[in-house]
Amino acid sequence: MGAIILVMVLLIAYAKASVPGAETGAPQPGDEWVAAYSFRVCDQEFNLTGTAAELTKDASTGNPDKLNAGTDNADGIIHYHPQKGGATGRRAKFGVFLSTYGVKLNNTTLTLPTAQVGLGETNSWSIKDDIFKGTSCAGKTPALKVRVWNDYTSGAFYDNVTDFTNLRFVRNGMVFVVAIVPNDFEIPRPASSCDLEGFGAIGSGNLCKSGTTDTTVPSDTTVPSDTTVTGDTTVTTTPGTSVTPTT
Repeated sequence: MGAIILVMVLLIAYAKASVPGAETGAPQPGDEWVAAYSFRVCDQEFNLTGTAAELTKDASTGNPDKLNAGTDNADGIIHYHPQKGGATGRRAKFGVFLSTYGVKLNNTTLTLPTAQVGLGETNSWSIKDDIFKGTSCAGKTPALKVRVWNDYTSGAFYDNVTDFTNLRFVRNGMVFVVAIVPNDFEIPRPASSCDLEGFGAIGSGNLCKSGTTDTTVPSDTTVPSDTTVTGDTTVTTTPGTSVTPTT
């Protein structure tokens, strides 16, 4: 009986050891991924300023001793170069990029460090406040969402309404827009999206060619994070295509 129990314990230990860790899979050290991004409050769009090397944390490790010099995210493009011991594989998340710059994002509020805005300018926006006053969105109810395109050349996107920081970098050439807008507002891709081709990102669509647009086809889905989002998660595709977010 004791031998059987010992064998079972060993099998369980082996099974646990055989399960890939969260740090496995792409991206890994040596990968140089890029993603387009922007922040939007109604019709105002902006990016972050400065470089990761000018701050105290590396975008992959969060370790001040492992700064990834030369990573400039002020051009509307996230340069994600995973470092050994850092946020690789399923640990490579949008929240890693946000925390590098001290950006706070939850279900109701977007807050930037004061250094990211001009003197006296607003650096925090809450959907509980009348933040659209004086804008083209005045009088409408604000909603906070992150729109994600897995492929910068495809019109297929999904909207996430919670758990934003756990959104994963699942491939080279993604697009993220953090938006506080009315629910019926059509969120455009950042102008930097088509610049990803110059950094080696390869897409499967033709959206960066002239004359192509996004077309909306709502449906329920799960997003590529460590949790499942229910409710207002939306998938949008170009005609004749479909999207299945990677989990």
